[in-house]
Amino acid sequence: MSGTDPRRHAQAAQARRVFTEALVRGIAATGAALHEAGAQLLLQPAEHAVSVLRRDCVGLWQRRGVVWLSMLRDAVRSASTQGVPDHVTVSGSASLSLVDDDTIERQITASRLALAMMDKATWEFNDLRTRMLLLEGHEDLATNDLLRAQALSRLVLDCWYASGLTRAEWQLFLVPLHEEMSHLLLEAYHETNHWLMQQGVMPEVDLRPYIRRTAGSRSVSPLPDASQDPAFAPTTLYARGMGAMPEGMPPHGGGGMLRDAQASAAGGGKGAVKSAVRNSAEQVMAQLQRVLNRQVPGMAGSPQVSNAPTQPMPADPRGERAGPVTLTGRLHAAINHAQEMLRHRAQPQAGGVAGAGSASAAPSTGASVREVPLPQQLEELKARNLAVKQVLKQAADTPAERATIEVVALLFQSILTEERIPATIRVWFARLQMPVLRVAIGEPDFFATTDHPARRLIDRMGACVMGFNTSSGGDVGEAVEREIKRVVQVVEAYPDTGRRVFQTVLTEFEKFLAHYFEQENSASIKGVSLAQQVEQRETLAIQYTIELRKMLNEVPVQEGVRDFLFQTWADVLAVTAVRAGAQAEVTKQMKRAAADLIWSATAKVSREERAEVIRRLPPLLKVLREGMGHAGLSIQKQDEQIKALNNSLAAAFTAKTATIPPDRLEELMSQLETLEAMLPDTAGGELDETLMRDLSSHESEELEVVAEGGAPPSAAMLAWAQELQVGSWYMLDYRGRNEPVQLAWRGLRHHLILFVSPQGRGVLFQQSRLAAFLQAGLLLPAQDEALTVKATRNALAKLDADPERLLG
Repeated sequence: MSGTDPRRHAQAAQARRVFTEALVRGIAATGAALHEAGAQLLLQPAEHAVSVLRRDCVGLWQRRGVVWLSMLRDAVRSASTQGVPDHVTVSGSASLSLVDDDTIERQITASRLALAMMDKATWEFNDLRTRMLLLEGHEDLATNDLLRAQALSRLVLDCWYASGLTRAEWQLFLVPLHEEMSHLLLEAYHETNHWLMQQGVMPEVDLRPYIRRTAGSRSVSPLPDASQDPAFAPTTLYARGMGAMPEGMPPHGGGGMLRDAQASAAGGGKGAVKSAVRNSAEQVMAQLQRVLNRQVPGMAGSPQVSNAPTQPMPADPRGERAGPVTLTGRLHAAINHAQEMLRHRAQPQAGGVAGAGSASAAPSTGASVREVPLPQQLEELKARNLAVKQVLKQAADTPAERATIEVVALLFQSILTEERIPATIRVWFARLQMPVLRVAIGEPDFFATTDHPARRLIDRMGACVMGFNTSSGGDVGEAVEREIKRVVQVVEAYPDTGRRVFQTVLTEFEKFLAHYFEQENSASIKGVSLAQQVEQRETLAIQYTIELRKMLNEVPVQEGVRDFLFQTWADVLAVTAVRAGAQAEVTKQMKRAAADLIWSATAKVSREERAEVIRRLPPLLKVLREGMGHAGLSIQKQDEQIKALNNSLAAAFTAKTATIPPDRLEELMSQLETLEAMLPDTAGGELDETLMRDLSSHESEELEVVAEGGAPPSAAMLAWAQELQVGSWYMLDYRGRNEPVQLAWRGLRHHLILFVSPQGRGVLFQQSRLAAFLQAGLLLPAQDEALTVKATRNALAKLDADPERLLG
């Protein structure tokens, strides 16, 4: 076993020293960057309270930052040999207790830092981990190994608090901290990988052999980044040869087996919970695997290896070296020639699009090609594809290559005959056949999983165009068609880049859709804007409620006033902050009203205090009514709230509880004024849907809020609701209307989902309500299954009828 080789152990130990010293050298630069960021913060204009907070935090950093840097250097050197401690000691306390809020906050903060670091360093980490596993002979890195971003992030945060710095300073320096630590880790990974390559340790890293497969099952990686380490995002799990992030995954959810396990836990842990759609797709892919294994043994189990040299590979669109796609010389030349044939024939009537590949996309015959009607173009394409398939099969040297060519040809034959795809789009889909064929030959897991980026790209583009009303001739079809043209041309411009170019353009297409529905699509702009305001208001209201509960935890206030502040006034503060801004005068007025109400609701033991309450009460009630009016409460509900408050305030006159000391009241007022600075950072976190309020008050002429309908959904339906993606089309049965709608927006935490009709009517769902509609059949997808899954099913039907065509 390689792990017993002393030379390899020595190389691994030296590589760890290289990594450690790279971190130690970079820590000084990190400190200098944070000092500069602090100086810039002090120069920025801000409200007085914010300015004071910045001055205090930067001052503490200037005093204690040097201590943090020194402690971090020492801790890194110690952890390089001993590992990072699993448990962080808080404030030097060694007593046993329940996990408190501070500990949870620190764990979340560390995970966010690790995510930020791995966002840039994924590729380098995968290469380094693979080399270290080879040298050390282990199955995987330990969870507390310094090489892991999560372990390093815990170390960084541990030293931060131990040096005397606090969460306030961390939040102030959050952006430069994430940026500098990401750069530091990336450089350390890169330097260590470079040293190992100089020593001859795996100059070329290919992670595909680490994908374990069995006949009839989809590929599952044994390298447990995300399953053991919560710091790693889905893009890390499926990086480089391990598949792309599964369709419909939330930003911080797991993928593949991990996602299924999480869904299982949510459903009570009674086995893996998947949506019916995903389960059906996996069954189709497993059936294809069985057919390929039966007809061409070993084809789907390992990459094809050829004696011919690997073709030279250009840099991909992100400037990174492409993964190898091994093709025989004859087959490579044949695919190049076939791609040129399809490129020249598959030129739509519209002119070319500026961008990558547009120059080479222009056919030599120019106008004569564009004059051919689209139906005739498609018929010619089908005949040409059949001829191309036969030429490629003759150029192939192995049965596996011939089988791959046949299956890919069958897939595109089905796609190009899909009548619901507009003809202009099908012409562009035809040009993807040769790039997909290259990937399929080099990566057999293309036939094993629906999560391959080439499949996902075709599925996403197909889902967006199969529901458009092409007869309207609106800008919607034109905008998406332009983007699909650009995507195809970029893929063609990098013929040997393979998986990476598909993943790159898939990411760009997702970003296009988000921008398109928010900024360009006239039918959805208004609805998306309103939905974003709803999410912002609900998030702020929940955060305000949490912070108000903390502030009033030990303050003697009447229960009726507490309920009003938590259930009503928190929403008023959120509405005002969204509409006017957190630092607007009207927002400050609402905060002062909360402080006055708190003071008025405490025990009043002297005549002077009671007289002061009576004097303040009329203007206070006036402000409370105005605030509730802004939040959309009806006059009747306002009267009910005011009556309940009057009863609570009257009880304060006879209460025997302790009063609030003046200094404590002043502290509460200060906390209310700077409430936004204390709000928890939920930008990258999860917001429990059970905290979401009744959204019916947000309904307007442009936005309908679904507040009823359907039974409590099952775990599988919730999993399905999470998989729905922006751009897909559905038939919605709601309020007596049965009409097509398009998913136009998902909230940051995927708890709110917006659909829009072609007429611009917005329908807003909470996730659980959406799952209930799916379960009841009130929301039906325009596609029963993804485009490539349907194409695979059609291909299987033809292979079952004539299995010999795989090798013919």
